Amino acid sequence: MTGPVRRFRALPLRSRLALLVATAVAVAVAAVAVACWFVTREQLEGQLDDSLRSAKLDTDQTNSLLNACLAGRKLPDQPFPSQYTVQLVAADGTYCPAPDSTPIPVQRDDVAVAAGQQRETLHTTENEDGKEMRVYTRKLPVVGAGAAGNQLAISVARPMSEIDSPLSTLAWVLALVGGIGVIGAGAAGLWVARSGLRPVDELTEAVEHVARTEDLTVRIPVEGEDEIARLSRSFNSMTASLATSRDRQAQLIADAGHELRTPLTSLRTNVELLARSDETGRAIPPDDRRALMSSVKAQMTELAALIGDLQELARPDAAQPGPLQVVALHDITRAALRRARLRGPELTITEDLAPWYVRAEPAALERAIVNVLDNAVKFSPSHGTIDVVLHRGRLTVRDHGPGIPADELPHVFERFWRSPSARQLPGSGLGLSIVARTVQQSGGDIALTPAEGGGTEAVINLPGAPQPPPA
Repeated sequence: MTGPVRRFRALPLRSRLALLVATAVAVAVAAVAVACWFVTREQLEGQLDDSLRSAKLDTDQTNSLLNACLAGRKLPDQPFPSQYTVQLVAADGTYCPAPDSTPIPVQRDDVAVAAGQQRETLHTTENEDGKEMRVYTRKLPVVGAGAAGNQLAISVARPMSEIDSPLSTLAWVLALVGGIGVIGAGAAGLWVARSGLRPVDELTEAVEHVARTEDLTVRIPVEGEDEIARLSRSFNSMTASLATSRDRQAQLIADAGHELRTPLTSLRTNVELLARSDETGRAIPPDDRRALMSSVKAQMTELAALIGDLQELARPDAAQPGPLQVVALHDITRAALRRARLRGPELTITEDLAPWYVRAEPAALERAIVNVLDNAVKFSPSHGTIDVVLHRGRLTVRDHGPGIPADELPHVFERFWRSPSARQLPGSGLGLSIVARTVQQSGGDIALTPAEGGGTEAVINLPGAPQPPPA
C-alpha cells in the first residue's frame, strides 16, 4: 500500500487532481450503473413473473394433455403458445411435458403444489437442454378427472434469456457510457487543474525568480477573493516587507558608515599629527598636545558610544527582546536623574515622581530614560532648568532649550537623523530611535512636542499601576 501511495504523491499536483476527479467520477458512475442494472433486472423479472401468472392456456388443450398423460398415449399436435413451455406435474414427482417442449426437472415445490400443500410456486431452474427457465407452477383444477386429476399441477415456463439478453446489452451500454464519462471527467479534471493552478504556477515562477535573482520587486496580479488570491496577496506583502527590510538594512549600513567615517577621520588625523611629531622630532607645544589628546579621547568616546548605539539598535533584528518584568518606573527614573545631574552639574533638575510600576526590561528602560535626559541636558542653556514629572504612568521631561522646529518633529525618531542645528554637538542620531523601540516593546508610546514658553517636552506613556502586583 505504501508503494502506490508514494508513487501517487510523486505525481505533479495537476495530475493528482485529475486522477482524483476521474476516480471520483468512476466510483459514482459505477455505483449508478450497478444500481440501474439491478433495478432493471428486478423490473424485467417482475414483468416475466406477471406474464407467467397471467398466462391463458386453452382449456381443451390442457384437458387433452391431461387425458393423454393419464392414458399414457401421445398427445395430438395441439401445441400451446410458442413462448411458453408447459408440462403437468403429479404428486408422486412424475411429469408430462407438452409436445415440442423440453422437459424441466421437477422441484420439490412443484410436487408440493401438486399434492395440495402449496397454492403456487415460482422458481428458476434449467431444463434438460441446460437452458435456464423461469417456472411458475399452480394447482390444476380439472373437473371429472377422478382422484388422479386432483393430484396434478401445471407448470408454465419461459426462458430467462428473454431478460438476460436485454440485461447484457444494458451492461455493455452502461460500461461504454461510464468509460466515456470517466475519460471525459479525467480530461475535464486535468483542464480544471491546469486552469485553477495557473496562479500557483505564477507564484512558483515568482518565488524561483526571487531565489535566483534576489529581485524583491516582483509582484503577482491578484484577482478575486479566493484562497489563491489570498496566497498571492500574502506573497506580495511578504516581498514588499522583505524589500523594505533590505532597504532599511542597506540604509543603516550606509548611515553607519557615514557616521563612523567622521570620528575615524578626525581620530586618524590627530594620531598622524602625533606620529609625525615623534618621527620628525619636532615637539608639539604642551598646550596643543593636551588639546590634541583631549580631542583623541573625545573622538574615541564618541566612536565607542556610536558602536554601542548601533549594537543596541540592531539587537531586535537579531534576537528577541529580554524578558519583561515588573519594575518601579519612579526608581528607574530616579537612577537616570542621578546620572543626568553628573553630566550637567550646572543645570537645575527638578523632579516630581509618583510611584508607578510597569512591565519592561529594566536595563533597556533605564537606558531609554537616560537618553531622553541626555537630550534635555545637551540642549539646555547653561544654568538652565529641566523639569521631570511622573504621574500615573506619564513621564514628562521638559527643557528650556531652543526647541525643535515643527517641520523637524516627524523625523526625530528616525535612525541617524539629526537636526541641522545639532550636528555640531556630540551624538550619533540613534538615541531617540532606541528610546522609541524600548518604549514600544513595553507597550507604551513617546512623543516630542514644543513646550509653552520655549524648549521641548518629551512625553512617555507606559501602562502600569501605582501599586506592584501581588506576588
